Amino acid sequence: MLAIFHDMVEKMMEVFMDDFSVFRSSFENYLSRLDKMLQRCKDTNLCLNWEKSHFMVKEGIVLGHKILKNGIEVDKAKVDVITKLPHPTTVK
Repeated sequence: MLAIFHDMVEKMMEVFMDDFSVFRSSFENYLSRLDKMLQRCKDTNLCLNWEKSHFMVKEGIVLGHKILKNGIEVDKAKVDVITKLPHPTTVK
């Protein structure tokens, strides 16, 4: 993925493995950058999984992190799982 989007990374999008996010502060700029990214996918015959694609979201879970308008928030479900783990029995 980095090879395909090497000139776009950090300027208009972020890539991690097979996940990528397009970002911009204004709607018009977002659409322009999204169009460039989708055109690059088309030019390189990169197939997207439309079931995993989400457009124009203001919050969500990205790479396991809960992203909100005001920043990153702790996922309470993960905290609950960790706090319910049994205490280790082999610690000396």
